[in-house]
Amino acid sequence: MTVHTRACDLFGVQYPIVQTGMGWVAGARLVAATAEAGGLGILAAATMTFEQLEAQVGEVKARTDKPFGVNMRADQDDFEKRVDLLIREGVRVASFARAPGKSGIRKLKDAGVVTMPTIGMVKHAKKVADWGVDAVIAQGGEGGGHTGSVPTSLLLPRVVDAIGDQIPVLGAGGFSDGRGLVAALAYGADGIAMGTRFLLTQESTVPDEVKARYLATRITETVVTKAVDGYPQRVVRTEFIDRLEKAGFLGRLVAAIRHALQLSALTGTSLFELLREGRAMRANSGLTWPQVLMGANAPIYTRATLVDGRLDSGVLPTGQVVGAIDELPTVAELIARIVEEAEETLTRLR
Repeated sequence: MTVHTRACDLFGVQYPIVQTGMGWVAGARLVAATAEAGGLGILAAATMTFEQLEAQVGEVKARTDKPFGVNMRADQDDFEKRVDLLIREGVRVASFARAPGKSGIRKLKDAGVVTMPTIGMVKHAKKVADWGVDAVIAQGGEGGGHTGSVPTSLLLPRVVDAIGDQIPVLGAGGFSDGRGLVAALAYGADGIAMGTRFLLTQESTVPDEVKARYLATRITETVVTKAVDGYPQRVVRTEFIDRLEKAGFLGRLVAAIRHALQLSALTGTSLFELLREGRAMRANSGLTWPQVLMGANAPIYTRATLVDGRLDSGVLPTGQVVGAIDELPTVAELIARIVEEAEETLTRLR
């Protein structure tokens, strides 16, 4: 018995297992290892300059000839340039936290690039399906980083019911093994997407001391907080997070302004573009300017931990499933184990 769904055919991969585009984590080494093991690896371009993205795409292609994806922000001022890069380099999948709109989707689709946004509500799934995306990832509240409040067990089947007859739906939030893959298939999904489980592998470039902190985290030791950037984000609860929760308005605002300047330099996004994006965020969500400025906090705090290894002044985004993980396999070992366990489970249920 082989675990194979229409998502495999869409992505051109062997197994319906996606490694998500985690900022500062999903680099060429992890993406290529996932592709070689039969899954879909997604490069995290949202935290890269264009030049870094170009180099990383080249490195992935040097490591593997199998399909892979790139996660992008549609609001970056060089978005069109990045789209052209994906098309030119033959990247198979473009994934998004927010879909780029009908015109952006059409350009990618016309060039043969699969488009796949992540959504957290049924109404958003319907909206992007109407725009013409090729697949969606439905992430439940157990997921790491920015997340919603609806559990995967409730969100996933409802999204499948809403759009599953049109396009493949993958589940995210709470998955780490073969039994989870079978559960997603039972809900009608076409596969699973995982972040935390791939972060905790040998090919992940996260510093060893940070991985050790993740492995020591129990299921009850994550928290959803708005203190980082004004949006609900699931992270490991630490003393630093507790301090952020207690920090006054002025302290948060000063940090946000400083981080906005750092983010501009790190990602190549101009200050003008950050302000333009901020105006759009205010119009769409009703956030105040201090809340908008806080949007720069998340990637900077996350980088401090996941790149620099600063456990004292950084944020550890994580899915709640972190408490069920206690070892660091290679990506190949992980995917093979998930598939084997899924096949054993399906056989037992027959």
